[in-house]
Amino acid sequence: MNHQVKPPEDNLTELMAFVLLGFADMPHLQWFLFGLFLIIYIIILMSNGTIFLITKMDPALQSPMYFFLANFSFLEICYVSTTLPRMLMNLGTQRRRISLVACATQMCFVLMFGGSECLLLAVMAYDRYVAICNPLHYPLVLNHRVCIQLVTGSWTIGIPVMIGQTYQVFSLPFCGSNQINHFFCDIPPILKLACGDTFVNELLVYTVSVLFVMVPFLLILGSYSKIISIILKLPSATSRAKAFSTCSSHLMVVMLFFGSGMITYLRPNTRHSEGTDKVLSLFYTILTPMFNPMIYSLRNKDVIIALRKLLSK
Repeated sequence: MNHQVKPPEDNLTELMAFVLLGFADMPHLQWFLFGLFLIIYIIILMSNGTIFLITKMDPALQSPMYFFLANFSFLEICYVSTTLPRMLMNLGTQRRRISLVACATQMCFVLMFGGSECLLLAVMAYDRYVAICNPLHYPLVLNHRVCIQLVTGSWTIGIPVMIGQTYQVFSLPFCGSNQINHFFCDIPPILKLACGDTFVNELLVYTVSVLFVMVPFLLILGSYSKIISIILKLPSATSRAKAFSTCSSHLMVVMLFFGSGMITYLRPNTRHSEGTDKVLSLFYTILTPMFNPMIYSLRNKDVIIALRKLLSK
């Protein structure tokens, strides 16, 4: 661990603000990256917004599966809006300074929305488990009240935990460099700037990651192991294909989101590479929200039909 003595007055201004380096190591690509990420942000807002609207408006999409999908799409919009606007502003203005309060706020919302996404993906896996393994009890088990409770729990359970974790990180003394080699205020790069012993903070990161990433992921794997065993027992190839199609979209999103998230937060701190962290973060903060609507709409006939109805109006 890094044990440095905090200078008394020298770095007072650095304690009040950080500098998000982002993609400063690629000066000739700044405007290209600005245009690229702006297009991606517009795609995310429009595609997830469209899925949210059609699942609310179309009478054929009023099942629990689409209720969860609507919430997931809205959550993706919230999640990506905590990082991309700031990144676009930094790329456009080249002013990368971010205040301590703004940095802590961004981290807190990234953690809250990220935790909610993990829990909601687990809820969506449970929905598919009940629909395929207990189809006769599906309307009873996942009635409207239960769906509301599951979604509310997914959105709110992590709030006090993530606020506490953010407070723990920003209660550390920052007496070294104030440059964050990342495009948003994430835990690993900020812990690298802290002086003193960060062991407790790193332990807390692992504990929260296990609770909000590993546990939901294992629950999802458990649900899908049962789902696959049931599907393989179905008599006809057509029914097997139909059952697989309702699950494969969700499973693709799960692998993309959880895979990059677990590598970022659960691998040993000594193996953290700043360049690798940035690439992995792009996956779970930007690429997953962009691919999610495409995966669900292109592989779901009901969504395609609802989309055609909306466009024909």
